Amino acid sequence: MTDRPLILACPLPRTLPLLFAPELLRRLFDRYDVVGTTDEALPRLPEDTLREARYIIGQPPLTPDLLGRMDQLRCIFNVESNLLPNMPYEDAFARGIHVVTTGAVFAEPVAEIGLGFALSLARGIHTADAEFRAGQERWGGEGNAGARLITGSTIGILGMGALGQAVARVLQGFRPRLIAHDPWQAPSITRNLGAEPVEFDTLLSESETLFVTAAVTSENQGFLGAEAFARMRPGSALILLSRAGVVDFDALMDAVRSGHIQAASDVFPEEPLPLDHPVRELSGFLLSAHRAGALDSAFRRMGEMVMEDLALLDRGLPPQVCKRAERETVARFRSKPVSVN
Repeated sequence: MTDRPLILACPLPRTLPLLFAPELLRRLFDRYDVVGTTDEALPRLPEDTLREARYIIGQPPLTPDLLGRMDQLRCIFNVESNLLPNMPYEDAFARGIHVVTTGAVFAEPVAEIGLGFALSLARGIHTADAEFRAGQERWGGEGNAGARLITGSTIGILGMGALGQAVARVLQGFRPRLIAHDPWQAPSITRNLGAEPVEFDTLLSESETLFVTAAVTSENQGFLGAEAFARMRPGSALILLSRAGVVDFDALMDAVRSGHIQAASDVFPEEPLPLDHPVRELSGFLLSAHRAGALDSAFRRMGEMVMEDLALLDRGLPPQVCKRAERETVARFRSKPVSVN
């Protein structure tokens, strides 16, 4: 071992070359001893390697015993995006170990594609393209049956974290009436983004387009179900961008199948989705294969964020670029880890 800080790297399903541009990757290996490992292999690393590890890039499962064997650990860098319920957070906090996530890099890319989904549902862009290719196009006004404008409409956002805030920003040019609901967010933050904080029922009943950007927690798994969809405006659109765990997906399909609402989703209960899943044949449901945030530019920004915070931590300062896990909320997150980039 050298006197350079030791990093355990287990960023699966991502890789260090995906996260760090070539020059940044060289800098990482110049400044640190980097030990590549996997979630499964990490507990079996030599005791001196575990004892000297200063940082982890990735969020492998950690038991209290394993965490206790890592005497020098100062920060765990989650490069998946969502903080996972796979470690004893209270033990980490008690020892002064930071747990941070680079997930904010996905906010703008996901918000942009969400805007695309909303426009396509409102104006029938994807269906018009399919009809045209099949020789069944409808010209002029005939092709606009049921079309509506996003501009000036009432748009709701469920969840005003980094993703919900990015959605609010990309919508500003459309001069909407923005309404939002987030019991974990201070109302002033919502107002500063040009949105009106409202109760959940108001969000459902008044939104012409509803963006679902809430993280999955122990309190909201499947909470958007048949009753919630029934309270939505007829002909409105639901855009699911965060995680499928916040909705009853079968109930969502039923609501679309009935013609009551339209929907678009970038996330699904199973990923990859089985080829025989009924949503593949469901008219009025726009589908995207969990690709909204998966841009090379976003992955490379992750590496930049990690390097910036590593430099601060090396100087005895707290991380400032990545988002730190909060003691009061982190144990309530229930996101599943991604299996592909």
